[in-house]
Amino acid sequence: MAKTKIQPLPAASSSSSSEDECQCLQGEQKQTVYTVWMKSLVFNGNGCTVYGADGCIAFRVDNYGCRGGREVFFMDCAGKSLIRIQRKSFAMFKRWEACRCYDGGEGLGEETTTLWFRARKARRNGATVTMHGSGRTYMIDGRSHKSDYRISGADGAVVAAIGPKQTASGVVLGEDVLTLTVESEVDHLLVLGLVVVCGLMNRCM
Repeated sequence: MAKTKIQPLPAASSSSSSEDECQCLQGEQKQTVYTVWMKSLVFNGNGCTVYGADGCIAFRVDNYGCRGGREVFFMDCAGKSLIRIQRKSFAMFKRWEACRCYDGGEGLGEETTTLWFRARKARRNGATVTMHGSGRTYMIDGRSHKSDYRISGADGAVVAAIGPKQTASGVVLGEDVLTLTVESEVDHLLVLGLVVVCGLMNRCM
């Protein structure tokens, strides 16, 4: 199967380059931008595909069940599970639990999971996220059934934002092609997990 790529758009700053992107991933105080395509790579599947700044697939979700399934796995480009997300309740009081997935070790191919965070849908738009163990919280603020929202910490500072992707000339690429901007000080895998939760909440995957 050919390796799928999405051509990245030029950054707002004319000084950005592949070298700058590497520095960003190495922890410089810069933002990282992902492209999120709210489509599965599997025919007739539900899910999403995340592309890095180089246009190559970085992460994916392939949900073989119906939209808003009770369990999905967030994987790297090789298909290794990184996060397991489960819906734990129904009706008005929906919440989701996410577990980190780890190799069992010793080459046995076994996998272990550890509870990572819980997300509860707010009465109005958005959701509240509580990290397991630390109790640290995040807020997801946005419009219901719209892929346009922000993730902020307990202090109100925005750590990530997602919205429709546009070309350099300002043309919107469609409701299912999104730009995710993540600040450097936050765990990118956590943010990506929250993006998946939002997709499940809004039945986009």
